[in-house]
Amino acid sequence: MAFYLVCSSKKGISALQLQRQLGIGSYRTAWSLNHRIRKAMEESPDFCKLFGYVEADETYVGGKGKGGKRGRGSQTKTPVIGLVQRNGKAKVKPVKHVDSKTLQEFIVNNVETFSKILTDEWPAYNGIGKYFDFGHAVVNHKSGEYVRGDISTNWIESFWSLLKKGIGGIFHHVSVKYLGLYCDEFCYRWNTRKDSDGERFNQALKGIVGKRVQYSMLVG
Repeated sequence: MAFYLVCSSKKGISALQLQRQLGIGSYRTAWSLNHRIRKAMEESPDFCKLFGYVEADETYVGGKGKGGKRGRGSQTKTPVIGLVQRNGKAKVKPVKHVDSKTLQEFIVNNVETFSKILTDEWPAYNGIGKYFDFGHAVVNHKSGEYVRGDISTNWIESFWSLLKKGIGGIFHHVSVKYLGLYCDEFCYRWNTRKDSDGERFNQALKGIVGKRVQYSMLVG
């Protein structure tokens, strides 16, 4: 039942809500159960690289804090880098920095060479086109440009919107330590968005095979 609730909730389900709906006695038990389900949603080893038109971007997750800066340069938020294939799957990962080396290695490692990379004007993406057969195209958000023909970052922006609404509206606060698990959950839900709730549930169940998550691993 817990698996089905998490899989069928568009923005996720909090441990507190899971505790209430399933009648679980302890919040910590519901919390650890939720994380075990997220572990099942972790990307499978046979995940194929993205291809075609692939949008790349970064976002920042976490509390703004007193006097905190929004977006790039934030000292209180955690950077998350992401890729979304047009009409396809997503791949995201929390990182420490959004420098050129980090961003470009992530893109090269997760996108087939017969692709076109689409980004905003962030300088760290400069030169990424040399690794891909169809190069690199940019939309300049600073100048108010968001779409130019078929060049945009609208798909990855849609993914960020779901991630932030889920974290801000459902979970409220996510520890940096567990942010990767939440990213796995939202990626899984995005990548199976065309499936029925039942199909998504069955896939998640299969994903738990071989993964043993102990409570001490979550709180340690």
